[in-house]
Amino acid sequence: MSILAIESSCDESAVAILDPVRGLLAHQIFSQIELHRLYGGVVPELASRDHVRRLLPLVQAALGSAGLQPRDLTGVAYTAGPGLIGALLTGAALARSLAFGWGLPCIGVHHLEGHLLAPMLEPAPPPLPHLALLVSGGHTMLIDVQGIGRYQVIGESRDDAAGEAFDKSAKLLGLPYPGGPALATLAERGRPEALRLPRPMLNRPGLEFSFSGLKTAVALAVRDRMLSEQERADLAFEVQAAIVEVLVEKARRALLATDHQSLVVSGGVSANRRLRERIDQMVGSHGARVYYPRLEFCTDNAAMIAVAGLARLTAGERDGETINARAQWPLASLRPPGDRAEMAAGKLSE
Repeated sequence: MSILAIESSCDESAVAILDPVRGLLAHQIFSQIELHRLYGGVVPELASRDHVRRLLPLVQAALGSAGLQPRDLTGVAYTAGPGLIGALLTGAALARSLAFGWGLPCIGVHHLEGHLLAPMLEPAPPPLPHLALLVSGGHTMLIDVQGIGRYQVIGESRDDAAGEAFDKSAKLLGLPYPGGPALATLAERGRPEALRLPRPMLNRPGLEFSFSGLKTAVALAVRDRMLSEQERADLAFEVQAAIVEVLVEKARRALLATDHQSLVVSGGVSANRRLRERIDQMVGSHGARVYYPRLEFCTDNAAMIAVAGLARLTAGERDGETINARAQWPLASLRPPGDRAEMAAGKLSE
């Protein structure tokens, strides 16, 4: 079963083809970073229009790269949510149209389930069950993963996500979009303990996160001040240190609470080098193991959507004739692939 997958939830247009025996046959992605850089962030309408221009050529490029024709495919998967509704609809409409024209089954996939399953693309995938730390621009979650489609959120951010804290802090420091990677680069020149920022909710029990207070502290630190380049680097270092310390400590507590011996760290922020170093140290001291997606699969991509789509198509799940897209879609509402309750509910139908 070779399936074609489409990802268009935000500002990456991506297409992949996955075969369960031969592995990932094609992986195409076009980033809209340059398009949105002028505005300092993603402009939803521009993102949707650019997906319309980019996705079909990416499908053609993926088929060419894999050496396949549409008749060689057995299914189509696409990101149905959560995300920017206009961007989601462009990918959903294309996927559903291609599936209809090619006479193939089609399935809408949860974007976060794709992130959770991205490490399954690696040569040594994580075992099930395991604990997952999902950290991205829009989400910060600790998830008890008992199996595909069996997810219990045991901790999440009450306000800003970790990636959002990176990006907003970077903007306050005058760094270009995308802010997170730029801040991490500037932090390399920072001096440890040159200043101290708060670690929100670190000293409170539980597994919840909050990063809005950190963003406020950064705003106060730069207000009405002309920072030197070294001061900017010091502040970037401390922002990164504060976010990483909170993420690592909460993940440590979650490992103890769940008694899992395996930790998956996924999402865009999982590419952060400092976070990986500290997570590696933490799990090593607990005798546990940590699993990451390769760097190209940390940010939004279609390969992870293909993994989730393949699991659900193989189990017999199918979309109806409608085009499905949801800006919001609780992860906890998912069911295991092929679950009768999930299929009877129409998956995305309200």
